[in-house]
Amino acid sequence: MCYAQSLSLTNRGLSFHAGAVGCTLHMTSLSVKTMWWSRLQSRGLHSSCCLMKKLSSKTPAGQRWVLRQLRDPYVKAAHQQNFRCRSAFKLLEMDDKFRLLQPGHSVVDCGAAPGAWSQVAVHRVNSAGTDPEVPCGTVVGIDLLHIPPLDGAHFLSCHDVTDPTTQAKLLELLPDGQAHVILSDMAPNASGFREMDHERLITMCLSLVDLAAKILRPRGSLLCKYWDGILAHKLQEKLSSVFGSVQTLKPNSSRKDSAERYFFAKMYRKTVKR
Repeated sequence: MCYAQSLSLTNRGLSFHAGAVGCTLHMTSLSVKTMWWSRLQSRGLHSSCCLMKKLSSKTPAGQRWVLRQLRDPYVKAAHQQNFRCRSAFKLLEMDDKFRLLQPGHSVVDCGAAPGAWSQVAVHRVNSAGTDPEVPCGTVVGIDLLHIPPLDGAHFLSCHDVTDPTTQAKLLELLPDGQAHVILSDMAPNASGFREMDHERLITMCLSLVDLAAKILRPRGSLLCKYWDGILAHKLQEKLSSVFGSVQTLKPNSSRKDSAERYFFAKMYRKTVKR
């Protein structure tokens, strides 16, 4: 009997479970299934125990954060779509509506770590050159923290965007020393005092107006995060003094209970120095 015939007969025997052999095979199959299910249950129990241990080692605030992350559909979607964090969906949503990121554009991403907004910008402005049919853009990310490398982006890790040295490096990296768009998702480390944190973030956003004077093209755009509060009008007035249009945005992917908002300022009026 050739090998092919032997294999065929063996397969037919397994399919029909003939006689005592079939009974034995059937019992073996049940045993395997039982063993497989037991292992799955033990793994699930092990995972649950690990999660409970992690939760028990955290503060109440830390426990709430972990549980919120586990229930967040945008956190899950970020993992599935290989975004570095859920904030990518905020920029995607706002850009889908306003089209501020175009192929060939130069973009500066302030507070870029871990790099999710830069991922979106790289794709939208084609800075990695993945689409040969459209112009290649430029993406430069800046953060006080380390930013893992990303194809199509230049990162200035451990840099302060308000530092003149950092701004000089920006001018070197940007084509013609100018950007079409400034993005900012940066925020200070939370102190636990809401008013203080709000004021610090407003101050950081106001520094972006100074940055715009140095690197933003005429008619360029700025998108910056702020936390709602008594000083928000001060930032809005400052932006309105140098941009033709300023809108307040709250993307759906921004948590409903968060004071997080965004100012989208466009049509920059660059002051001509005489």
